[in-house]
Amino acid sequence: MRVTLNGEERELAEGVTVQDLIVDLELTKRRLAVEVNREIVARDRFTERALADGDVVEIVHFIGGG
Repeated sequence: MRVTLNGEERELAEGVTVQDLIVDLELTKRRLAVEVNREIVARDRFTERALADGDVVEIVHFIGGG
C-alpha cells in the first residue's frame, strides 16, 4: 500500500500500524506527534491505529535546546 509520509510517497506492507512505522523509522526513543489524515493519533493508540492505502501521515519529533 502507498501512504504519504511527511510529503513523500512511501510503500508499506498491508496492516502496518503507526507503531510499526515509528519502529521502522527508528524513532522509538524520541518525543513525537503523529497525525494521520489531519487527525492527531494519541500515543496510547499507536499500536492499534492501522494505516491504510492513501493515508497521509505527518510525524514531528521535538528537539530540545536553548
